[in-house]
Amino acid sequence: MSIVETLAAAVKPWNELYSHSKVVSASVTYAHLGSLLVGGGFAIASDRTALRVRTADIEERRRVLRDFAGIHKPVVTALAIIVVSGLAMMLADVETFLVSPVYWTKMALFVLLLSNGYLVMRTEHSLTTNPSPANPLWGRFTMGAIASLILWLTTTLIGVILMSAS
Repeated sequence: MSIVETLAAAVKPWNELYSHSKVVSASVTYAHLGSLLVGGGFAIASDRTALRVRTADIEERRRVLRDFAGIHKPVVTALAIIVVSGLAMMLADVETFLVSPVYWTKMALFVLLLSNGYLVMRTEHSLTTNPSPANPLWGRFTMGAIASLILWLTTTLIGVILMSAS
């Protein structure tokens, strides 16, 4: 018996509940998509602000950095719900997802999204001590925002492709 088959047998009760209960499957899907909407929405709005601040004075940059600091909690909370709900969806159909190159592409993009978010957060913290427009970290901050936009949208696209294919 393969690892995938062993895991599928272990989570069979969850598979049956998820497959036979519209309330359960709809609730898990809603948690996933709702969290994607909230977390991604906050992140994308912040990314837009980060791109606009490139030509701003130091006071506006300080304000943007304060706003960024306040956005981490809802985005991280949404990401946690995305992980739990995504795991629940994957465990409902292990044999489909774990062998799917599209699934692993989405997971790789998600890891890149998390890594980029961490780097943007570290850059933001460093900029807080020196928000001068001359600080070269503003370039990294801008590139992080661009990468964030691309990664949120691409990960969502791959998720839609994955759901359409399963």
